[in-house]
Amino acid sequence: ITKPALRRLARRGGVKRCSRNIYDEIHSALKIFLQGVIHDAALYTEHGCRSTVTQLDVEYALKPSGMTLYVFGV
Repeated sequence: ITKPALRRLARRGGVKRCSRNIYDEIHSALKIFLQGVIHDAALYTEHGCRSTVTQLDVEYALKPSGMTLYVFGV
């Protein structure tokens, strides 16, 4: 994920300024988080005897960590 994309996410979260060193830290933390979510979503997909990850697989992968994905208009 690019630095401008991380900056936009930070702005959306209410951050006004970011240190130059923070981008590497955010990138590594985001990578670790996404690896776990993708792994769990892949497990749900395998358990369902499917080869395509669905939106529900991702929602179920996020649920144990206390996160809820809200999607409207699908």
